[in-house]
Amino acid sequence: MKKPRIAIVGAGLGGTAAAALMQRAGYQVRLYEQAPAFSRLGAGIHLGPNVMKIMRRIGCEGALNEMGSHPDYWFSRDWKSGEAIAQIPLGDFAVKNYGASYLTVHRGDFHELMTQALEPGTIAFGKCLKQIEDTGDEVRLTFTDGTVETADIAIGADGVNSRIREHLLGAEPPRYTGYVAHRAVFPASRLGTDPFDLCVKWWSEDRHMMVYYVTSKRDEIYYVTGVPQAEWPQGQSVAPSSRDEMREAFAGYHPSVQKLIDATPEVTKWPLLERDPLPLWSRGRLVLLGDACHPMKPHMAQGAAMAIEDAAMLVRCLGETGANDYASAFALYEANRAERASKVQLVSHNNTWLRTNEDPAWVFAYDVFNEPLKAPKAKESTAVAA
Repeated sequence: MKKPRIAIVGAGLGGTAAAALMQRAGYQVRLYEQAPAFSRLGAGIHLGPNVMKIMRRIGCEGALNEMGSHPDYWFSRDWKSGEAIAQIPLGDFAVKNYGASYLTVHRGDFHELMTQALEPGTIAFGKCLKQIEDTGDEVRLTFTDGTVETADIAIGADGVNSRIREHLLGAEPPRYTGYVAHRAVFPASRLGTDPFDLCVKWWSEDRHMMVYYVTSKRDEIYYVTGVPQAEWPQGQSVAPSSRDEMREAFAGYHPSVQKLIDATPEVTKWPLLERDPLPLWSRGRLVLLGDACHPMKPHMAQGAAMAIEDAAMLVRCLGETGANDYASAFALYEANRAERASKVQLVSHNNTWLRTNEDPAWVFAYDVFNEPLKAPKAKESTAVAA
């Protein structure tokens, strides 16, 4: 049978991974992105072995290994004394024990590398979804520029404010967690010659700062925080911050943290948003992945990883059932993703990940392509006997 036409709404990391994997599986894919173009936004990202095994399938693993910084350890340090309260082995240990490397990289560089793995013309920019309709025979996507596209399957990879999630479950804003994340990326030369950990999280009782390099040359450094802030304007996605605000938020922290703050040329802050686990991930010809169905705090550095794992599992399930039996594929996909995504969501919410010397194998050793598949639970019949 003919391979179905697949529309993916949202060309972030999860949507781009889905498109790349689906093209390699032989599907016709169109990726719709509301932004007019991509830019190298100021953020870093952790790529654990669980993600790198997927990058191997896409063909990006080698380039990423050359591009990123490879920390030998994840350090967790006491906010004031600097004492290591946890030291998690990565480096060669990760390759040997988890099946791939662990690295940190600039999010924009990673995204660009994945978009280069797509067939030319896959991404349609400037496509903001206005309305979506499952007619039974196909999906009709109407965009704010007046264009209408059709597909056999539509994937909502459109983030925490997903229009496809809204179509499936109704309009409901995500929940503000009471925390913001400050983000800054800048040349490491601004720090002088003092050595810094390649990957470290500074912890106090109610806030933290995660710091790491984002290039193999270690010439660019990034930090992201979690800091309590009582309120955030609904609908605002980012706001400027300042060194003075950072100094106030991290008063009394170790001199290494103060040095980072002093060297910061520009810093922004973002609200940390969540949703409760959704009652469904798909209906008819529509299915969700990533932040569209399980947005989470970034405190495990696994939010993008879960979206990319979703993409790989969805492609695997479509191959398992045959893509024309999308209902079975979507049920199999949810059965094999919901529990793991919900667990990561909860641990991220609680912000306990690697604060002590725990074993991270349940996250890092996971291989989405070889994980035994669980059958969907049978839904209770609502039929009434005649």
